Amino acid sequence: MIALLALALTGCQIAPQWPSTPPGGPTIEDLPSPDDTGKDGRVPRQVSFPEREYAALEKTGNASIRGRLYQHDARGNLVPGAGETVSIAPVTTYSAEAAEVTLSGRAIAPADPRARAYTHYARTDANGYFVANGLPAGEYYVAGRISELNGPPIIHQISVRRGQTASVTLKR
Repeated sequence: MIALLALALTGCQIAPQWPSTPPGGPTIEDLPSPDDTGKDGRVPRQVSFPEREYAALEKTGNASIRGRLYQHDARGNLVPGAGETVSIAPVTTYSAEAAEVTLSGRAIAPADPRARAYTHYARTDANGYFVANGLPAGEYYVAGRISELNGPPIIHQISVRRGQTASVTLKR
């Protein structure tokens, strides 16, 4: 259960872009929260899939996002997000609703498959580092979760320009 992003240091594994959810790699919208409420634990979507907004987006490019996913446990020890999947979703009205609900400690109804076609994924290495290449320029929500600690997802918004490599740290 993880979400997106990118940093490549020695030994960092680069994950390919999947046309749909990769094995073990849900989107921001799929990340469950420990505080789920409701009969299925998911908040119904209020924003309909914005076809025109997504149609204006590119699916590939030459930008990259690098990063690290980690958290401190109750004793203050650093726990890297080893072997987790980080998701990178373009900022849209649709993904903004999902990020807002997720950050409030709840899970949202599953994403429309058309939105998933624009989401990129990266797998973290043993130290929590990741990199995602082949991204179009734009604004993204980078999200991940450390399964071992069963904590809430960590989400950051980041901007990357054409040909640029942006860095982000997903930590709690």
